[in-house]
Amino acid sequence: MREGLLEIFQETCRELRPSSSLPELKIEFFAFANVNNTIRLRDGRLLVRLSDLLEGAPETVLRAIAHILLAKMYRKPIDRSHAARYRKYVASHEIVRKAHLVRQMRGRKRLRSPQGFIYDLDSIFEDLNSRFFHGLLARPRMSWSQIRTRRILGHYDPAHNAIIISRIFDHHTVPRYAVEYIVYHEMLHLKHPVKLRGTRRCIHSADFQAEEKLFPQLAEANAFLKRL
Repeated sequence: MREGLLEIFQETCRELRPSSSLPELKIEFFAFANVNNTIRLRDGRLLVRLSDLLEGAPETVLRAIAHILLAKMYRKPIDRSHAARYRKYVASHEIVRKAHLVRQMRGRKRLRSPQGFIYDLDSIFEDLNSRFFHGLLARPRMSWSQIRTRRILGHYDPAHNAIIISRIFDHHTVPRYAVEYIVYHEMLHLKHPVKLRGTRRCIHSADFQAEEKLFPQLAEANAFLKRL
């Protein structure tokens, strides 16, 4: 497989740069905590690491990965068919299931207490669950983020069954409805998991978006987030 993989990358190099000499290539499967692939150029040598979850991938998928990585390295347009083929494979039920398992085993998720200085995330979850979900959502692990980040306000991690909210919201100047809205948004990810539509992952489905609009202070929350 590894010799065949080297040939795939060499052939892809020739396709993308027909007039250039082939660089020295080192390719290995690596135990990432997710389906990650990397390529680096060091001293004229291309170093490629592929997620070990892709070791059994079909040749067509491996060719797609080679094209995507090398096209990015050499700043060439990425062929849509290769991109679609790769997205469809990594979004398949089997790969998603394996990715969740390895993230649980390899990924380090340092969760903090749900009790902040001002707001208790467990309490907010239970209140929202009762008001909007008839109390039917099982509460995941709730945690404040380690740092006060504005880049990621909140996210749901299905591999660790955890909702993490940016610590920037745990402040007396932040209205409760803003915290509730962020938690509510992540609770909708619990109710409406990511689905595959063709070759694309549908993160915010029509049902998700319709239910998000039911939050009574949506306009106020969005206005606060814009100021934030």
